[in-house]
Parts: sequence; C-alpha cells; structure tokens
Amino acid sequence: MRFYRSLNVIKAMTFDLDDTLYNNSMIVERAEEEMVKILQHYDQLQHITLSDLYTEKKRVLNANPEIYHDVIVWRIATIKSLLTKARWPASKIENMINETMACFNFWRHKMQIPQSTHVLLSKLATKIPLAVITNGNVDINQIGLSHYFQFSLRGGANGRSKPFPEIFELAVRQLKVPAHQILHIGDNLFTDVNGAIKSGFLACWINIFQQDIFHLTEARCLPHVEISQLLELDNLL
Repeated sequence: MRFYRSLNVIKAMTFDLDDTLYNNSMIVERAEEEMVKILQHYDQLQHITLSDLYTEKKRVLNANPEIYHDVIVWRIATIKSLLTKARWPASKIENMINETMACFNFWRHKMQIPQSTHVLLSKLATKIPLAVITNGNVDINQIGLSHYFQFSLRGGANGRSKPFPEIFELAVRQLKVPAHQILHIGDNLFTDVNGAIKSGFLACWINIFQQDIFHLTEARCLPHVEISQLLELDNLL
C-alpha cells in the first residue's frame, strides 16, 4: 500500500467492477466470439468474423461519438448495422438482436469471483455503505455481489461514463455522503482515478500489474492511495 495524498475519513466506498473486483481478462472477447458464432449460423452472415464486428463497432462510434458512454446501446447499434448491411429482413432484426445479446450476456457474466472479494466486501459492508460505478454492462445481481452494495450505477444509463462527473455526482446524492469522504476504487488511472479526483472523491488505484505509476502515460494525476490487492482496503477503516 502506497499513499500519495492525505486521506480524509472514509464514510463510503464506490467500486469499479472489471479488473477491480474480479479478473476480466478475455471475458468480453469470449462473449463477442460466441455472439459472432450465433450470427454465423445464418446464411446471410455465415462469413462474418470477429474482425468485422470490431470494424463495425468503430464505424458506429464514428457516426455517433457519444454512443460510447453506453456499451449496451453501442453493441445493439453495431449488431443492427451488421444485420441491415446483410439485408436481414427488417421484421426479424429485433429478434436477432435479442438472440445475440442474450448470448453475449450469458458469456459476459461467466467470470469467477474470488472468495477473497466476497470476504472483503462482506467486512466492508458492515462498516460503511458500498456502491458500484461502472462503465461496463455487468449486472451485479447475476454475479452474486448485489447484496453487498447499496446500488450500482452504469455509464449511459446513469449519465455519461467515467471519468465524466455526472455519474460520480449521482453516487454522492444517493449515498448522502460528501464526495471528499467517499473512496472510489478502480484499476483504470484515467476513468477511475482521474474521474474520481476531478469529482472531489478520494481515489484508490488497484495496481493489478505491479506497474510504476510514474512511468505510465495514462496517469493524469496521483491517487490518494495505491494497492495491489483488494484485501488491503480493510486496513483503511
């Protein structure tokens, strides 16, 4: 544990999800691969590849840059664009979107939650209110973590995604705790650390790859504290 700034009394904590509470490595990639397999079952789309999916995602983003705030809306728009270009019957597009999104969501929630994460969150939840602020589309109900948190906020559905301030400000209102007494924990130096500090939060960076923060270009500012394992958070209360 390393301290870079003085800490106020911590009266609440907010958490990122992916690569913070569990290892997200290859989870999204696997989910997208399985989604493409669903599309390949149909004659009009049998030659589609994962590369085609990524290319279309970029095209959709270029056409509507603000869509990146909501990854669910972005993914649906990408599938719809692929289907339209493949001359998929308009009357069947919604059903195909539902089928492919159901496949994606199934695989998206196949991560393993470490027992240590359950142990830590269980301890923390008895001391202070906890909440989630995520830019992703993971549903904490589906991964068995919802009972630890007061609520979960998601980029797009609850304002612009991190590092923009709206989603942090909403967390302050719902927690009813001053921003300077809320510690946000995340693995991303730009979205989590920079976003939290610009919104007046305390910031904790979980350094999962044991990197030197002073040699990382994405480090816009220093967090209040750096940890390498979640269990270290228990030492702050």
